[in-house]
Amino acid sequence: MQLISVIIPAFNGEKTIFYTIESIINQTYKNLEIIVVNDGSTDSTLEIVKRFSDCRLHILSYSQTGVAASRNRGLNKANGKFVSFIDADDLWTPEKLEDQFKVLQEHPQAAVAYSWTDYIDGEGKFVKSGQRVTATGDVYNQLLLGNFLENGSNPLIRREAMDTVGGFDESLAATQDWDMWLRLAACYEFVVVPKAQISYRISANSMSANFLRQEAASLQVMERAFSHEKAQSLQHLKKYTMANMYQYLTFKSLEVPLEKQQRWISIRFLWNCIMCNPSLLRHKKIFAIAVLKILVPRLYNHIKQLL
Repeated sequence: MQLISVIIPAFNGEKTIFYTIESIINQTYKNLEIIVVNDGSTDSTLEIVKRFSDCRLHILSYSQTGVAASRNRGLNKANGKFVSFIDADDLWTPEKLEDQFKVLQEHPQAAVAYSWTDYIDGEGKFVKSGQRVTATGDVYNQLLLGNFLENGSNPLIRREAMDTVGGFDESLAATQDWDMWLRLAACYEFVVVPKAQISYRISANSMSANFLRQEAASLQVMERAFSHEKAQSLQHLKKYTMANMYQYLTFKSLEVPLEKQQRWISIRFLWNCIMCNPSLLRHKKIFAIAVLKILVPRLYNHIKQLL
């Protein structure tokens, strides 16, 4: 069995990192190394990681530089022919790595295997299902429209492919994973494991300023992707990419606790979404929910409890 390197960027993850590492140790695929990159944590993250006696686990500690730099530092120390990343608050099902490795062996022309995502809350309880995309082969078109891998804790990637496209872009304030998947898709094929194998933890502490940074970074990634030679004949998709991005940001901003919401941000996101793709107004139920959450959030929460 070939070695898989699992890289965990960790900053102040004391509440969840034990369960993240446990989900990796319990993988049915055993020939792996676990590289925890402690990104200047000031809580007990490092002490919790050190409790594990598994000889496959290695710890790197640096001053805080961000998730992209942490992933790159872990990648530079990795020895595996395959690599996967997981954030310090996410979880994998036990068969995740084995299934993704198997499908890559069955499709040697592919460099990236991805699975489906479910969303959990801070207590680890199921919240909702993610997208159930089954795109394979050349997926650049689909990735232009949005990050259907959904998060950075998803794919298993051939190391040689990552060496070819380079590391994560540390200049981006957000969406570094979407940028990486697009760069990989420009050169390599993808393959899917049609199972929900990633549990992505939804944070209730996101501040509105983070959404503005995410907007700016997403626009930067989008412009770069549409300037690639593979996108020369795909410029007509740009308005749909913009609409999808703003729809995502609209509903993401509305997941923030009511007392922390800045509704003008959600309104601007929703407006931009409609301006980019007015046909989305045909989905009356979706946009009625968005408007209700923005304008009368307490009424929305009351109605939701009654349903």
